[in-house]
Amino acid sequence: MSPAKSSKTSETRTVDVDGRAVKLTNLDKTLYPAAGFTKGEVLDYYARVAPVMLPHLADRPATFLRFPDGVEEAGFFAKHAPAHRPDWVRTAEVRSTSSGKSVEYVVVDDLPTLMWAANSAAIEIHVPQWRVSDPAHHDLLVLDLDPGDPATVLDCARLAEAARALLKGLGLPLHAKTSGQKGLHLYARLTGATAEQARELGRTIAVHLESQYPKLALSSMAKQNRVGKVFVDWSQNTHAKTTIAPYSLRATPEPAASTPVTWAQLAAARKPEDLRFSPEQALAQVARHGDLMSWG
Repeated sequence: MSPAKSSKTSETRTVDVDGRAVKLTNLDKTLYPAAGFTKGEVLDYYARVAPVMLPHLADRPATFLRFPDGVEEAGFFAKHAPAHRPDWVRTAEVRSTSSGKSVEYVVVDDLPTLMWAANSAAIEIHVPQWRVSDPAHHDLLVLDLDPGDPATVLDCARLAEAARALLKGLGLPLHAKTSGQKGLHLYARLTGATAEQARELGRTIAVHLESQYPKLALSSMAKQNRVGKVFVDWSQNTHAKTTIAPYSLRATPEPAASTPVTWAQLAAARKPEDLRFSPEQALAQVARHGDLMSWG
């Protein structure tokens, strides 16, 4: 990004981003009070991670979790594209499978749109497992491994390796990323799968893992059964649900990013902190490994 000639004040700055004029405001505003992490630093992170993040956002309707007053205050989900958006922000009409009503979503296809969204304090970006160009089919399968106390992300890592071995037998390589909070997300690539087929495949995998590892894995949402186990949430494989995007920041007390990891890193982790990535650590991960979520 480079400053545009029309920049006015330190509070409001207009910058040129790939030929688009993007207005940035309140860059010194602290969005992560515990760490003193500002909106300017959020924007800087998203600008730097954009080359690997944008392919995972492109052509997918984005749901933003916004925190205008910082992560210690209440945030809110934003699905509808705001009327005051720049005219170059791409949107897509998506019909709800439950209500039948259409929602106009933002599609984050490029860096200017990502910077515009981040400037609105969209700390988190969530996307579904399908694209607006082909909403009838899911191109991704996701398994959300969610540990119930006292289980941790280390237990998720053990179960992830078992899932990897299972899906390898089905010819479905898995990629793994941290959730940015306390769990892991596992992804497999699908071709021509409907939402129903993706959901059923996810459920089948979860049930199988539970049968093979009954002391570790759980396939149902019943909270009373989740103590010390890892819930394999397969329900995100529906048309209406979304998952935190790769490289997205999370609204945690200390800034953290949902970061792709290697299987060697999962195996080597000895404490939960080994699988927690600050924005700078996420960027270092990219510098070392490239995009571990790339399907090549």
